[in-house]
Amino acid sequence: MIVLQTNNLTKRYGSLLAVNNVNMTINEGDIYGFIGENGAGKTTLIRLITNLISPTGGSFELFEGDKTHHIAAVVESPALYLGMNAIDNLRMQAKIVGLIDEDRITELLILVGLEDQINSKKKAKNFSLGMKQRLIIAMTLLSEPKFLLLDEPMNGLDPEGIIAIRNLIIKLNREQGITFLISSHILDELSRVATKYGFIHHGRLIHEVTKEEIKQKLPKTTELRLSSTEGVKAILKEFEIVNYELVDNKLTIYNNVDVSKLIVKFAESEVATLDVKTYEPTIEDYYIEVMGGRQ
Repeated sequence: MIVLQTNNLTKRYGSLLAVNNVNMTINEGDIYGFIGENGAGKTTLIRLITNLISPTGGSFELFEGDKTHHIAAVVESPALYLGMNAIDNLRMQAKIVGLIDEDRITELLILVGLEDQINSKKKAKNFSLGMKQRLIIAMTLLSEPKFLLLDEPMNGLDPEGIIAIRNLIIKLNREQGITFLISSHILDELSRVATKYGFIHHGRLIHEVTKEEIKQKLPKTTELRLSSTEGVKAILKEFEIVNYELVDNKLTIYNNVDVSKLIVKFAESEVATLDVKTYEPTIEDYYIEVMGGRQ
């Protein structure tokens, strides 16, 4: 099922095209990493999808028109009841959505890793930022959404908080079947959860790509330090390796290759492999390649 399909979605503020004819596709089960510089249009698009603002042009469809599924969002700085503890925050939200269930409230606190707050009187104003984020996510889960939109969920968190949010996203995706749209500028962290990416620049969605496609387009780099280079080029040709550099006794391969088989073949030709280093491509590498002439 297609969870979100936008069709030339546009939002204009005077002369500024904040979102410019965006055509985005998010499929069921995706963790969609939404990437762009500050002011690129990420938050505006999320606000459009959640009906917080109205589009200037174009349209979007959720769940292929099936209105039985719910969505939820954490946009910018959502409000907590800072003078209340975790349980009372959830109770208040439950009243708003009309789903008061004490067992469900307890289950959600456990689910987001706040089980120590079930009987606690600690007020939300005294929570760490990471705890506040997890409580906010628990509040959104009261309506049992199948699509959750998170705007910069890791912004400002300490390493422990980032890990907790990361693990929660993966858990909700795998165990609860929730599809995600996550905007973030922390690309390294986003790469640890995202299965698909969309790159937005000056309001335009310029590229969509899956995690697997990135691996194919940016193969890993392998560096080998050899005892000799005699016969090495012939072996590389035998392995159909064409993207490489051989400088002195250092061989750099820009293809995905079975290194163990290559080392065995070198050894058969009396070329010893003295050292091996492998570099996996990152989402930052891909982002720079995609955006390279655009900023």
